[in-house]
Amino acid sequence: MSNDIPLSRAAGLQSLPVKAFMVVAGSALIAISAQVSVPMFPVPMSLQTLAISMIGLTFGARLAAVTLLAYLAQGAAGLPVFAGGHSAPALIGPTAGFLYGFVAMAWLTGFLAERGMARGFGRLFIAAFIPATLLFVPGVAWLWAATPLDFGGAMNAGAIPFLLGDVVKSTLAALAVAGGWSLLGRR
Repeated sequence: MSNDIPLSRAAGLQSLPVKAFMVVAGSALIAISAQVSVPMFPVPMSLQTLAISMIGLTFGARLAAVTLLAYLAQGAAGLPVFAGGHSAPALIGPTAGFLYGFVAMAWLTGFLAERGMARGFGRLFIAAFIPATLLFVPGVAWLWAATPLDFGGAMNAGAIPFLLGDVVKSTLAALAVAGGWSLLGRR
């Protein structure tokens, strides 16, 4: 794959104050998207992965990962940024594997965008879908270890119900970022 640049770099958003604003705005977007959720037990279905995919595709690997670290730090500090208005205790609860996995998801999405997957709906979809699907590895593993669920139960509670949602959210993220590229091209 060839080197490519994410949308934010193509738009010239490179100064330190702008990047700091992007981290704050991105972590706020994730916090808001976490509150748009369907309460399921023990893992709620939220729009967090949609926001994280969009951030990874537009910010690139490092800035996306820093944004997710800022988000986790906000929750650790007691701010109600996690799904259902939860904060620090969620970092050791049954969904903690997903929360920590968000950092890797954001980084990998951005990495793929920087490696030739930043443009075109199909490539953007793949760059969003692969990391979103890999998020199930730490999420289900933590759920399996932290609850009385066996592996099959952890898969049924933490992965299977979310697969279709990953397809839909990856599609929406790819469409939004492709639209951003289109708008940038008209400038």
